[in-house]
Amino acid sequence: MSPKVSIVVPVYNVEKYLERCVQSIQNQTMKDIEIILVDDGATDTSGKICDEYAKTDSRIQVIHKENGGLTSAWKAGVLKASGEFVGFVDSDDWIDMDMFTTLYEKAKETDSDLTICGLTYEFEDGLTKTKTESSKLSGKVYERADIVKEIYPTLLSDGSFFGRTIQPARVTKLYKRQIILENIKYCSDLVSIGEDLQLTFPVLCDAKRVSMIDNYFPYHYWINQKSMTGKHDPDYVGKIAEAMNQLLNISIQKNVYDFSTQITNDFLCLTILGIKGEIMKNYKSGFRQVIRNLKKIFQKPEVRLAIESYDMPKLSMSEKIYINLIRYKLYRCCFLITFVFFKLRG
Repeated sequence: MSPKVSIVVPVYNVEKYLERCVQSIQNQTMKDIEIILVDDGATDTSGKICDEYAKTDSRIQVIHKENGGLTSAWKAGVLKASGEFVGFVDSDDWIDMDMFTTLYEKAKETDSDLTICGLTYEFEDGLTKTKTESSKLSGKVYERADIVKEIYPTLLSDGSFFGRTIQPARVTKLYKRQIILENIKYCSDLVSIGEDLQLTFPVLCDAKRVSMIDNYFPYHYWINQKSMTGKHDPDYVGKIAEAMNQLLNISIQKNVYDFSTQITNDFLCLTILGIKGEIMKNYKSGFRQVIRNLKKIFQKPEVRLAIESYDMPKLSMSEKIYINLIRYKLYRCCFLITFVFFKLRG
């Protein structure tokens, strides 16, 4: 007999955190679960730890595969899954004991294709206060007509800076397995930033019913020191352009709503984060090098198109000014404003 829920855990070099993650899943009040640990070619002892857990818990299955990245790992887990529903937990995070009982009961009660909760950010530094995040949906059941009328118009952008209605993470959602299988083809292994939207977005395009559990944050998302300080990625904007093109392709194929402007808005917001990252994480390379990199970003065809076609009427004056710095290629002004502002903020 198939389990009620399959929980897929992509695993890569997390020996320090894996025990906390797996034990939080084992301790779920829902016992009729399948736990699929996908070792994505880990080079530490993570793979061995997975095997040890499988020896002591018959609900655990382990997949060992060559390293292919996060998306390839969870896809392998989904294809192995046999549950009626599928959920995800990343291997350095953990969950409250009642998470999958709560999501499953809501999904069954409402016959929802997608059931959504929130998450809690936990910080390794011990100084930063935890904070919660959730989709901007009311705690209700959205029928298909409600999804089209109430969710689609602001799904990825409500006209403000980063005004997403949907919190895109796959880990805050319980999916009917069948709807994932029908949409897994849209999830490219090549997309490495914003990759969860490749799943959440097409599922929402197809969903006949969506449920939101309000004020419920059972998923604990771990922010370690490495995540907080971050590493300079010289190709960040190129990677988010790849994600944008994938979303545009999905939107065209699904043809349920015109999401093109929302996708452009979201891309432009991510680009601004990329510009901030280039300046604040790479300034030690020298002013001239950063300016050269900013020129490349500002001149990217996707960025130029986004600047000309975005539509965010709720932007603040400072946000509009910043976008105009990009529009008019004022590299040095952009550098100085960004550097001084964030240095003053500490």
